[in-house]
Amino acid sequence: MTNELPSKTLAAIVTENYHAASVFEKYGLDFCCHGKRSLQKACAENNLSLEFLLGEIEASAQQPARKEFDRLSLGELADYIVDTHHHYTKSALPQVFSYLQKVSTKHGSRHEELFKIFNDFSLLRQELEQHMLKEELILFPRIKYLENIADHVDKAPLNVSVPISLMENEHELAANLLREIRSHSNNFTPPPDACTTYRLSFSALQAFETDLHQHIHLENNILFPKALKLFNDLNGMMMN
Repeated sequence: MTNELPSKTLAAIVTENYHAASVFEKYGLDFCCHGKRSLQKACAENNLSLEFLLGEIEASAQQPARKEFDRLSLGELADYIVDTHHHYTKSALPQVFSYLQKVSTKHGSRHEELFKIFNDFSLLRQELEQHMLKEELILFPRIKYLENIADHVDKAPLNVSVPISLMENEHELAANLLREIRSHSNNFTPPPDACTTYRLSFSALQAFETDLHQHIHLENNILFPKALKLFNDLNGMMMN
């Protein structure tokens, strides 16, 4: 396994071994929006020891298996994303927003970076709330429809390539905003004079980032490619 890993993409590694996500999170390797890079290239770009990282990935593979997302049907995976990640995001967004609003108001005069963090998170909240709505009302129902008509060549497939492209662009925007937040917060490290809510807000931001990375990975690297392949296959059958 180790000999093959350097040439595999980050996305493929996480898909095969979901625990590798925690290793990549630990070293700041983006496996969701930039998951098409090979492990070797990602290590070189981030000045990380490939040999050391291989050891950590191998160790993570010994942990108990989690749900094998690649084996779920498109509908099952879409439902899992909504029930798990959309549910978490909808709950966390207003809570983290409230924390950041409070600490920026109280401590912003001494820590001006809090205003930047609050502004970026406000934009992120707006983007994600609209993003999830579009997925739940438009894209995911289309994906389920494609799966349902897979055995009925007489039914025209609904196009998913355009909404998927839009969702991927919005994923990139969300990831960029989180990178800005991580930078402004010194990798979610509160200053020595931080109060309890200050520390809690940074801890909540880090947990939010981890969940969103896993969320985007499931869509960009598993759900969307499979849905596009199914659409293209069905479209090809209709044209023959």
